[in-house]
Amino acid sequence: MGGFTGLMLSMAPLDQALHDTYFVVAHFHYTMVAGSLFALFGGFYYWAPKWSGVMYNEFRGKLHFWVSLISFNVTFFPQHFLGLAGMPRRYADYPAQFADFNMLSSIGAFTFGITQVLFFLFIVIPVMRGHGEKAAQRPWDAAKGLEWEVPSPAPFHTYETPPKLDETATRVIG
Repeated sequence: MGGFTGLMLSMAPLDQALHDTYFVVAHFHYTMVAGSLFALFGGFYYWAPKWSGVMYNEFRGKLHFWVSLISFNVTFFPQHFLGLAGMPRRYADYPAQFADFNMLSSIGAFTFGITQVLFFLFIVIPVMRGHGEKAAQRPWDAAKGLEWEVPSPAPFHTYETPPKLDETATRVIG
């Protein structure tokens, strides 16, 4: 979505008309927040078992992802329409014609924020405290490489000399 709205903003007449409107706010958040924050979530979910040695609750992880994705879109998708209708950004008050989409966007933002608090309370903190089922050495099917050859969590000073891997980097030789 962020890339598509970037194409729209690359056209000079549209960019001039949409400059300093909520369309730009929505575009910015779709590109920067969705691209970076969801990548951070994915990285945490992938690496947390290796860091901590315990698995997180998979149901809670899936619930966090789906509620985050939906509430993120409920927050920022209506802002495209607000911008197309001419709502300027950085204004403390706005005409009543923008109230419905602003309310929808606010509900999505509060839901997204509460979901992140729950992510820390129900996923991050229990994992970092070691609460949960013990993680396997390779908790994921696609876990290949040297980092997955050691137990979870990885011990301090794992290798004195770097081991050699086979050609496919799936197992340690010797």
